[in-house]
Amino acid sequence: MPSHSASKPSGPLSGLSRGRARLVAAGAVVVIVAAVLAVVLTGSKSPGKHASTTSGSVPSSSSTAPVTPAVAADRCPLTDTPAPGGVVPRRPALGVKIGNEPEGARPQSGLSEADVVYDTPAEGGIMRYIAVYQCENAPTIGPVRSLRWVDWHIMAEFRMPLLAFAGGIIPDVSTAESLKWLKSIDLLTNYANAAYRTTNRVPPDNLYTSTKALWGLFPDLKTPPAPIFQYSSTIPSGAKPASSISINFSAGTDVVWKWQPSSGTWLHTYSGVADVDAATGQPVTASNVVVQIVRYRYGPYAESPGGTGDVESVTTGSGKGYVFRNGKVIPVTWHRANLSDPTTFTTASGAEVGLTPGKTWVELLLDTTAAIPGAFSWHA
Repeated sequence: MPSHSASKPSGPLSGLSRGRARLVAAGAVVVIVAAVLAVVLTGSKSPGKHASTTSGSVPSSSSTAPVTPAVAADRCPLTDTPAPGGVVPRRPALGVKIGNEPEGARPQSGLSEADVVYDTPAEGGIMRYIAVYQCENAPTIGPVRSLRWVDWHIMAEFRMPLLAFAGGIIPDVSTAESLKWLKSIDLLTNYANAAYRTTNRVPPDNLYTSTKALWGLFPDLKTPPAPIFQYSSTIPSGAKPASSISINFSAGTDVVWKWQPSSGTWLHTYSGVADVDAATGQPVTASNVVVQIVRYRYGPYAESPGGTGDVESVTTGSGKGYVFRNGKVIPVTWHRANLSDPTTFTTASGAEVGLTPGKTWVELLLDTTAAIPGAFSWHA
């Protein structure tokens, strides 16, 4: 079968080490300048917060309000699938940060029940998940890991969501806790009663929780999120066959999605082995796989002693991407003008691309990784 590689932006990962000092210095200057501007424009005097989130108000929308995707009242807003019992649960979107280190974190629990999963870059080539729940309950979720900058930037799309995590560097945690549009749940401090440690794993990969425990912390929040994706049963005419998707994020994190015609879903695998949810025993699958190529920068705070600044994947603006659905691939441009706007996808002709109803995984692929020959490809 023919193999296809994505059109690559410039700036290969091999040049990252050589330019790291310059990038860190430049990134620090950008952050400092942005912080000064934020203080001047907003009057904020809070030190230590990331410049893009100094305001605790709901993230501003476009001057022209985005069109909110429409989903019938009896269908889950984040999947466009029939709601349990025909009624959408009256509760907000709930994001949980889940570890994905090759040693210790896998296999994870609770991925099967998530409506949307974001695969996000952390430092050192590590990937971690944000699993977002709304329609289904997950009795076991974990291992829960620490907060990252990208987490609340992604969750802003869901408006007034909950976000659970296990600590993090102080500037990140302080910023998340200051946001008025986010219910920040640190399972290591104020909300430790909503989590527990298992005895069959080694810390820090033994902290677990559940949707019942997390939603139970805020029983008065009863507003479901608006849909964040458009859905369509029509596949764009330019779609091409795709039977597998390969993404080599780093050693030990070589993801391959395999199309399963019998179930109409993509099977998640690592090194050729199917990923299985530890709690349900079910293979981890998705109806849609979205590969979103993003720019990034190093933030001012190192996640570990002697490391670079934190990896800040920028999910606003626009960039190249690919929508994989129904055994097809559709090259797209992704768009998200502001944090509170839904992410949309368009073809080269400007036609909007909808997803097929079902669960969605979003693979955030750094542009430097995408630039490495063979790091991202698919097979017909």
